[in-house]
Amino acid sequence: MNALKFITCGSVDDGKSTLIGRLLVDTKAVLQDHLAGVQRSGETDLALLTDGLSAEREQGITIDVAYRYFSTESRKFIIGDAPGHEQYTRNMVTAASSADAAVVLVDANKLDWANPQLQLLPQTRRHSLLVNLLRVPSIVFAINKLDAVADAAVAYKNIAGALHKFAQEAGIQVTAMVPVSALKGWNVVTTENHAQNDWCGYTGPSLLSILEDLPVTPAESDEAFSFPVQWVEKFHDSGVTTQGRRVFWGRVATGHIAPGQTVQVFPSGQTAKVSQVLSATRQPQDQAAGHSAGIVLDREVDVSRGDWILAEKSESWGSPEGQRQLNTTVAWMDDEPLVAGRIYWALHGHRWVKARVQRVVHRLNVNTLAEEEASELPPNAIGHVSLALQEPLATVPFARSRTLGALVLVDTASHKTSGAVLVH
Repeated sequence: MNALKFITCGSVDDGKSTLIGRLLVDTKAVLQDHLAGVQRSGETDLALLTDGLSAEREQGITIDVAYRYFSTESRKFIIGDAPGHEQYTRNMVTAASSADAAVVLVDANKLDWANPQLQLLPQTRRHSLLVNLLRVPSIVFAINKLDAVADAAVAYKNIAGALHKFAQEAGIQVTAMVPVSALKGWNVVTTENHAQNDWCGYTGPSLLSILEDLPVTPAESDEAFSFPVQWVEKFHDSGVTTQGRRVFWGRVATGHIAPGQTVQVFPSGQTAKVSQVLSATRQPQDQAAGHSAGIVLDREVDVSRGDWILAEKSESWGSPEGQRQLNTTVAWMDDEPLVAGRIYWALHGHRWVKARVQRVVHRLNVNTLAEEEASELPPNAIGHVSLALQEPLATVPFARSRTLGALVLVDTASHKTSGAVLVH
């Protein structure tokens, strides 16, 4: 089974770093000398196993995404510990964009758990909306710190009810919901760590058992072929005249490629046939979405880094000229608000174009899920935005392709990553 790449997210101090530390310790993925280095007052501080920056250790918070690796008998895992603070939402979005699954932690202690009509924390809602917008295939809610409440069964029932209601209103498909205690280890790796197997009235599998069965993100092989050119290599002293003298390297974004296929270069519109397809180890081999490849065409065609090689005459790309006007959903991550008239660099694949903000259509209220009129998007907001591009891009809706339907906005002066853009 393929390795699963998942992230933990949620509000501040919900126990994300502690949960990962528990997974690492209970699966024997931590060496004894490493454990000895994360002792505080004679107790193991599990959160320190992932909080590696000095500022994180000093403040007791997660700032940047930390990746850790562990494996069980049936699967390998790559974990991303995403920060919960609102000002670091950009780091969480970066991690979620390539994740196969998201574990959203909810701290029972912070909620009015005895109230069946309890309200979830804004950051819990925001992170859940973001991982859903980014099309993370599997979303698991883990209700944490139930060992510290007076009535764990009532708390789990009420919090789970609030999460199900929110997910239904937001259109989020919940893969699983599980009660855990990351600090005690209950229901994290095994279900035998607590006194009763039906702790909280829950009789399902542990969190790790759920993760072992989750699928990885499927390759977008059903779409037409698309390939962003990352690097152009020249064959020096090549005497071959039946094909071009350059190899175009990159990763197949969608579809598959094989010798003999007719392709079109975007944006020039030139066409050619594929003469050779090379694997990452330079072996002749057909390649599908998600795999690196080197493509040699049957003749010399002007192709540069940032260009796209696409299937010829595919309905997937719309008009051959591409798109200059985009209606999008933007997750705004810059400290400066997004306002109409501002110009940013837009990165699509490896292609950079200038993009002007035409209009902020509306802003999503994460508390009510209402689409509100807005003239700007403040930091960490989500909203619908119209963009005008200086040059066309070969985009498709993000709902069809996570690769072709996604852009990044970059500030032209500071070069900060300012926003994640999802094409409608």
